[in-house]
Amino acid sequence: MALKLLLLLLAISVATADEDVFIGVNIGTALSEMPHPTQVVALLKAQQIRHVRLYDADRAMLVALANTGIKVIISVPNDQILGIGQSNSTAANWVSQNVVAHYPATNITAISVGSEVLTTLPNAAKILVSALKYIHSALVASNLDSQIKVSTPLSSSIILDSFPPSQAFFNRSLNPVLVPMLSFLQSTGSFLMLNVYPYYDYMQSNGVIALDYALLNPLQANKEAVDSNTLLHYSNVFDAVVDAAYYAMAFLNFTNVPVVVTESGWPSKGDSNEPDATLENANTYNSNLIRHVLNKTGTPKHPGLAVSTFIYELYNEDTKPGPVSEKNWGLFDANGTPIYILRLTGSGAVLANDTTNQTFCTVKDGTDTKMLQAALDWACGPGKVDCSPLLQGEPCYEPDNVISHATYAFDTYYHQMGKTPAACDFNGVAAITTTDPSHGSCIFPGSLGKNGTLFNITAPSLNSTSADSSSAYNFHSNAFASIVLIHVLISCAVFL
Repeated sequence: MALKLLLLLLAISVATADEDVFIGVNIGTALSEMPHPTQVVALLKAQQIRHVRLYDADRAMLVALANTGIKVIISVPNDQILGIGQSNSTAANWVSQNVVAHYPATNITAISVGSEVLTTLPNAAKILVSALKYIHSALVASNLDSQIKVSTPLSSSIILDSFPPSQAFFNRSLNPVLVPMLSFLQSTGSFLMLNVYPYYDYMQSNGVIALDYALLNPLQANKEAVDSNTLLHYSNVFDAVVDAAYYAMAFLNFTNVPVVVTESGWPSKGDSNEPDATLENANTYNSNLIRHVLNKTGTPKHPGLAVSTFIYELYNEDTKPGPVSEKNWGLFDANGTPIYILRLTGSGAVLANDTTNQTFCTVKDGTDTKMLQAALDWACGPGKVDCSPLLQGEPCYEPDNVISHATYAFDTYYHQMGKTPAACDFNGVAAITTTDPSHGSCIFPGSLGKNGTLFNITAPSLNSTSADSSSAYNFHSNAFASIVLIHVLISCAVFL
C-alpha cells in the first residue's frame, strides 16, 4: 500500500539517564476499516515513528512490529485487570503469551496495566497494585524485568489544586493505592505514566485558561502564569500539569520517579459546542508539543529534562462513541492520509524530513493500470518530463513497473510546476505525500538525499499550452486518443 503521509517523529535523548527522550504515538483501533497491521507498520516506518503504544497486545500487530526496531508499549486492557490482579498465574500466563512469545524480535519496552483505572474503573483500584506486581513478577521469572518496565497511565484529573503546581496534590482518597503504586514504580526503576490533555483543561476552565496558553503558543512574559511560591513562570498548560504531578509525588515523599506522558493531543473537529476543536488548533498544539519535547526544553521545575510524550493518536477513530471530537484526534485517516501537515520547521536536524517544505507526488492506491500508463505517457511526452532516468540501466529503472515509473514522472512534473496542488492530479491517479519515495541511487526531485543535500529540479521552458494548468494535468476523455498514440511511440524506449 502506497501511504500518503506526514508525520516525522524521531527519537532523541531521555527523561531518565539511560533512555532517549522521544515523541511516540498511540494506536487506537476503533476504526470501521482498521488498516492491516502490516499497513500500520509501513506507515510508522515511512514516518520514522520509533515509539508506539498499543491499547492491547494484539498478536498480529506484535508480529508485524517484529524486527523493525520500533519500541513498543503493550497494554493489559481494563477488562483483564481484575483477573490478573487476583491471580499470579493469570499474570504469568499473560506475560508468556504476550511478551515472551514476541520478545526480543518485537522490541517491547514497557507494559501499561490498564488505562486511567482509578477514574474509569474504580472497582479495580484495590487490586491495581497487585496486578502491577504480578506482571512484574512474571517478567522477573523470565529474566525480562530489566528490559521491560511496568506502570499504569493515570488521568491528570486526579491531581487537585494543580495551579500553582507547587501546591498540587493527588486526590487524597486515592492515597491508599497511589502510595504503594509509587513505591512499586520507584523500587523497579519505572516511571509514572500520565495522560495530559490541555484541550480539556481549556474547555473546562470557563475562560480562565487562554487558548494560546493551552496550545503552547509563545507568550509575552507578562502573560505567563507565575507560581507564587516558587516564582517559576509557566507559559503553557502542559508544563504546569507535568510539574504539578512532580509536586504531587513529592507531597507523598517520592522525588525520583520520572514522568512519561502517555497521551496528549488536540482534536481536529468537534460538535457545535466545541468551537476550538479545529484543524488549525490541532496542528498548532501537536506541532508545538513535538518541538517542545524534542528541543529538550524541559519544564520550569526541571529545565532541560524533557518529558517523553505519546501523541494521541495515529488514526482518527470513527467508531468511537461520544461527541464528534472523540473521533477526531488522529494524525491520519484509515488510508494513511494526513489529517493535516504538521509545522515542524526549525525543530533541528533530528527531523530528517521537514513536512512543511518537502512534499512529493506519488501514485494513488488502487489506480487503474491503463489510466496510470496513460498518465505516465503524458508526463513523459506533452508534460516534458525528462524520463531518461527510467531507461534500463539508469538509476530509476528498478523496480521495473508502471507504479514506480509513474511515481518518478509524476513527482518530477509536480516539482517542475512549482509543487502546486493541481500539478499532482493526473486525472485522479496521483496524490501529494510527505514521504520521500527515493530509493537506492534513485533520488527524487525535492529529496534531501543520503547526504542531506536538497535535490531540486529546474523547470524546462514550457510553451503556453503545456504550462496551462487546465490542459497540463486535468485529463479529459478526448485527450486519451492522443495519449494512446504517445504510448505506442515511447513505451518501447522507456518501459520495455
